[in-house]
Amino acid sequence: MASQLYAVCFDAFRPGELARFYAGVLGRRLADDGVTILPDGDPGYLLRFVPTVEPKTAPNQAHFDLTSTSLEDQRQRVDTALALGGARLDIGQGPDAAHVVLGDPDGNEFDVIEPGNNFLAGCGVIGALACDGTRAVGYFWSAALGWPLVWDQDEETAVQSPHGGTKFTWGGPPVREKTGRNRLHFDLTPPAGDREAEVERLLSLGATRRDGGQCEPGWTALADPDGNEFCLR
Repeated sequence: MASQLYAVCFDAFRPGELARFYAGVLGRRLADDGVTILPDGDPGYLLRFVPTVEPKTAPNQAHFDLTSTSLEDQRQRVDTALALGGARLDIGQGPDAAHVVLGDPDGNEFDVIEPGNNFLAGCGVIGALACDGTRAVGYFWSAALGWPLVWDQDEETAVQSPHGGTKFTWGGPPVREKTGRNRLHFDLTPPAGDREAEVERLLSLGATRRDGGQCEPGWTALADPDGNEFCLR
C-alpha cells in the first residue's frame, strides 16, 4: 500500500486570513480550527495554512489551476477572489491570454482557467496543482501515492487519483531553481501501522531526509528527487 495525500499546505503570514480567502474562492467549508479547509468530496485532501515569518522572494514552485464552467463562472470566480483580497498579476501572459493570473493575499500565484479546457475536464474546481519539476519527479509521485500517470509526453508528466479529482502536473525542463524552502508542500499519511516501512519505501524511490522545519512535531520531513519538501505524518 502507498501513502495517501492528507493535505496540501501553505506557509502563510496570516493563516486564518488566507484560509478564509481560499474557502471563499473555492466555495469550501472551514474546519473549526479556522486554518484548515475541508475536502469537498471523495477523493479529497485538506488545505492547511501554517504560520511563517519568511518573506516570499520568488514565484512559487507550484500553483493551483482553478476551473470554470463558463465565461460568466470564470468572471465570478475572479471577482470573488479580488473582493476577498486577491490581486491580478502580470507574469508575461499577455493581454490575449484566456486564463486569468491572480495572487492571493500573501502573493501566492494561481490561475483561473477558461471554460472548455479538455485536460482539466471533470477534475473539480481545483483542476490541477501545476508544479515545476522533472519527469523523474512525476514518476516518483506516481509511485509514492499509487496514482497512475495520466500524462507523460515531452518531459511533462501528470498524476491523478484513480478516483479522479485534482491532477498534479510537472512541466519538465527548464525547471526553475529553488531559492529556499517551498511555500507549498504535501502532507502524507502512511499506511496504517507501516510508518517506518513507508519511510524506507519512499527513500528507495528517491526521497531524501530533511530537517523538520515545515513538519509537525513527530512527523518525518522528506524531500522528493527535485528537492521539494514534504511531510509524512
